[in-house]
Amino acid sequence: MRINLIVVLFISVMFFACKDEVETNQDGANGHKIEVEEVIHANAYTYLRVTENDEEYWMAITKQNIEEGAILYYADALEMKNFESKDLARTFETIYFVQNISTKPIAANAAAGEEMGQKPTLVKQDISVEPVSGGITISELYSNREKYGNKVVKIKGQVTKYNAGIMDRNWIHLQDGTSSGEYFDLTVTTTDEVKVGDVVVFEGEITLNKDFGAGYSYEVIMEESKLIK
Repeated sequence: MRINLIVVLFISVMFFACKDEVETNQDGANGHKIEVEEVIHANAYTYLRVTENDEEYWMAITKQNIEEGAILYYADALEMKNFESKDLARTFETIYFVQNISTKPIAANAAAGEEMGQKPTLVKQDISVEPVSGGITISELYSNREKYGNKVVKIKGQVTKYNAGIMDRNWIHLQDGTSSGEYFDLTVTTTDEVKVGDVVVFEGEITLNKDFGAGYSYEVIMEESKLIK
């Protein structure tokens, strides 16, 4: 799967902003209520031209079947300016990336909680990956996060999620079968390409308490990573 989900992120507010105002829609729920006017499918995302009240704009969601005329709801989105979709050979002056979209109104209490701009739900998979020589495990990383903050490390794991091309980088979730308490998954950003199911080694810098806004915050993340062949 390939497209143009999250140059350095948040380099400037001109490149990254949030459509995070929570409104009360006609159904009495919090969030945004939209009607789909046009649907375009790409490799991994579905692009929607939508209307909300008197406003028309484009949004992108993970690829799924959406019909023109559908009424949808969401609480939060990430705004991008001059976004180039290589799949479509098209540049959107403004587009909103929506992580969670629903066919039902957003409940009032959900708009203030984790459902608003939350990261994808993660499930610990039945994976067992031997650590790479000279590297560390996900368990060791989380158990000793302060030690590894701002340090470059190597980690071997299996790709469990992959989102490509958002703000000129690919977003990868790795698991190796180890864990530290509730932590078993590592988010990696890179310009290299992989596929879900690949067992890979990445080397990159560990950043602690990274907050990109709109609910996308990470206690531990590996950034500017390189795929080790």
